[in-house]
Amino acid sequence: MTVKKDLEKALAAAESAKGTYATFGASTDDNSAKQMFQNMSQDMDQHISNIQSRLSSQAENQLNTSSSTTSSVSSNQQENFQ
Repeated sequence: MTVKKDLEKALAAAESAKGTYATFGASTDDNSAKQMFQNMSQDMDQHISNIQSRLSSQAENQLNTSSSTTSSVSSNQQENFQ
């Protein structure tokens, strides 16, 4: 499995957990439990943000690598042509 796929799975799991915590918080009458689940849901926002940031960074790195490879191939082709 690729890093991108692993990150996408982690993002989906984090979003699912956030939704589950929000549902638990909304469905309880216990104020202490409600606050705990709300805090856990808010914590997941940071996890989601971190994973999204890593996904963006990974995508940029892949674009840069593709660009470098394409440029390198073009340079080599030009050298071979001359």
